[in-house]
Amino acid sequence: MTPLPTDALIVIDPQNDFCPGGALAVGDGDAIMPGIATLAARFAHVVITQDWHPAGHSSFASSHPGAVPFSTTMMPYGEQVLWPDHCVQGSHGAAFHPGIARAIDHAQMILRKGGNPAIDSYSAFRENDRSTATGLAGFLRDTGVTRCVLVGLAYDFCVGWSALDAVAHGFEAVVVKDLSRAIGMPIADGRTTLDDIEDRFAAAGVTIA
Repeated sequence: MTPLPTDALIVIDPQNDFCPGGALAVGDGDAIMPGIATLAARFAHVVITQDWHPAGHSSFASSHPGAVPFSTTMMPYGEQVLWPDHCVQGSHGAAFHPGIARAIDHAQMILRKGGNPAIDSYSAFRENDRSTATGLAGFLRDTGVTRCVLVGLAYDFCVGWSALDAVAHGFEAVVVKDLSRAIGMPIADGRTTLDDIEDRFAAAGVTIA
């Protein structure tokens, strides 16, 4: 795609723990990093998000006695998937994958999310309580951005929620599927989280490129 001056590339969580060998690895997650770095060089506006959890975060299965990773529990803000411990602040797993180095150098903003121990944060725009803002929307408006192009990990969680929230905040949203990778967790009736997010994209007007 040819970026416009009013486009921003939003690179979601290109971190070691989401790549093969990481604590919450997304299949083939490392393979998209060179392509993202190449694409980022074409954009005037680049934002990179970084999952940044304190140890013992409430979204970790290890914080709930007897719970297993990928089960769910109810939090004050709703249902929450319980994840393996991942992207703990200052750890190797929380660091950016080396394949993304050129994009990091080009980024205008690095946005850390998930730092509140009581609330998980998938979206780049707001935390999972759906009311605590990250400040990204205001930054993009002040920069003159009208369209968000999203890539990264994982397509059916943090990328997808960020795209939906971009639309909710008044931006156009395009997800580049080839530069994203999904977890694809099973849900009801033989469907997966990949099926669910794409249904939500269609309903919200998110474009898949």
